[in-house]
Amino acid sequence: MKLLTVAGPPSSGKTAVILKALGWLRDEGLKVGVVKFDCLASRDGDIFKAHGFPVITGTSANFCPDHYFITNIEDCAAWGAEQGLDLLVSESAGLCNRCAPHIQGFYAVCVLDNLAGVDTPRKIGPMLKTADLVIITKGDIVSQAEREVFAFRVRKVNARAHILFVNGITGQGSWEVSRLWKDAPEEAPLTGGRLRFSVPSSVCSYCFGEVNIGEAFQRGMVRKIRIQDAASAPN
Repeated sequence: MKLLTVAGPPSSGKTAVILKALGWLRDEGLKVGVVKFDCLASRDGDIFKAHGFPVITGTSANFCPDHYFITNIEDCAAWGAEQGLDLLVSESAGLCNRCAPHIQGFYAVCVLDNLAGVDTPRKIGPMLKTADLVIITKGDIVSQAEREVFAFRVRKVNARAHILFVNGITGQGSWEVSRLWKDAPEEAPLTGGRLRFSVPSSVCSYCFGEVNIGEAFQRGMVRKIRIQDAASAPN
């Protein structure tokens, strides 16, 4: 079984792209499924089921989505193998820009929304920088110049990744995505494997449920803005 990770900011079009790409692979006789990670709630599992794809959904609630993904992906991959899947897609929650849900040896995809602005690529960290494929959605809503500038900014952050524009509604570009997914490397060892980049870390009083504001309530890893330096720094 092949496993690949698909990540991106909220509402960037991850689910729509996955549905279109998996449709092409299923038409070729491959058995494909999805594990959907989300934060508080998700309807995406119902959408995948409605299209006939095996799916399991997990919500991290008050747990870090990256940590939740890492501690559950082995069991999810085992489920996919039990289902006899040829390809299992792990779709992340809509993640913050510092998240890092990609694994060494497994094909990594980042989905970005062209409407997010041309400065968005440089604001995104490992989720984009370590991806093998960058999919840009909603390019039909902006001008050709904006598409080109956005792709150029993506290329400056990640010079080695494939970049494809995909329309999640019409499916334009999804066949090309399915070709890359079909040629993804076979499953590497997951247990004992390594993430492509470390995930965000913090162990502070707020991690354990503290709601009071003030230094007297702050314990553990705490990072403060150096106000004078920040105020004098050029914009």
